[in-house]
Amino acid sequence: MKMAVIGAGSWGTTVAALAARRQPVTLWARRPELVDAINGGENPDYLAGFRLPYGLRASTDLEHAASGAETIVMAVPSHGYRTVLSDLAPFIPEATPILSLTKGIEQDSLKRMSEVTSEVLPSHDAATIGVLTGPNLAREIMQGQPAATVIAMENQEVASRLQEAFMDPTFRVYTNQDVVGAETAGALKNVMAIAAGMARGLGLGDNTLAALITRAIAELTRLGEALGGDPTTFAGLAGVGDLIATCMSSQSRNHRVGVELAGGRVLEEIIEEMNMVAEGVKTTRAVLDLANRVAVEVPIAQQVGKVLYESAHPREAVLALMTRRAKPEA
Repeated sequence: MKMAVIGAGSWGTTVAALAARRQPVTLWARRPELVDAINGGENPDYLAGFRLPYGLRASTDLEHAASGAETIVMAVPSHGYRTVLSDLAPFIPEATPILSLTKGIEQDSLKRMSEVTSEVLPSHDAATIGVLTGPNLAREIMQGQPAATVIAMENQEVASRLQEAFMDPTFRVYTNQDVVGAETAGALKNVMAIAAGMARGLGLGDNTLAALITRAIAELTRLGEALGGDPTTFAGLAGVGDLIATCMSSQSRNHRVGVELAGGRVLEEIIEEMNMVAEGVKTTRAVLDLANRVAVEVPIAQQVGKVLYESAHPREAVLALMTRRAKPEA
């Protein structure tokens, strides 16, 4: 089964490398110099020091990348997803499954990536459009450390085929049918990771982080259910699993943004220095808009928004959360 992975960041390259152990994979990248490096066996910009498998080839040509591919994997940031997929659309046969790795929400439309995909590819069967998500830090997976993920897709026959394509002795793949829940969890956890990073950056301890993560799970579940997600999804790899990894790890880009903000850095400087996209910075506004649309309280996301967009200090945000009206745990 030939596969095309569109987007050569750290996660796109990692997923392409996993798949290339079992089938030929073409990885699309924008820049010719990065393509040359990948074809030489390494992605120096995003995964320096890791050798890539021989079955992985890179190209700057979308048509070439998609040619003969039986699965398209989208690994571009949410803000560029629609544009890249629109450029790719003429080269994708209608029966080709589309799997998104993107953990974000489109800013203007407030749509999840599967919804964007269905709009760009209206003739595609929505049941074969899905998402791969979970607690997946790219460098650890490239090191061969054990990890697990989930493919959410309505068509379980196709999902099972994709499960086999990515399964590896150190990378366990599960499936479920809750695309809404999996995508919502993946987007919101990035916002929560910024909050966790701010707590760490302020020098707060494990009690604080445990309380934050626990309340983040409640917040994520409330919003996800209101948007149509299955509550069990938020207790699984796409929800709690991804949330813990992203909130606890210094490898997380969103966590790093929070740490830097707590240290007094200006957001624009932090973003400019980063070589990769921190989806939570853009997603926070979309999450707040979605929560407002369905009348769901998201206090952690609200405080992250105040820090990101209203220049509030992270310490003020923590105080605001701790002094909210007393209520039962729910």
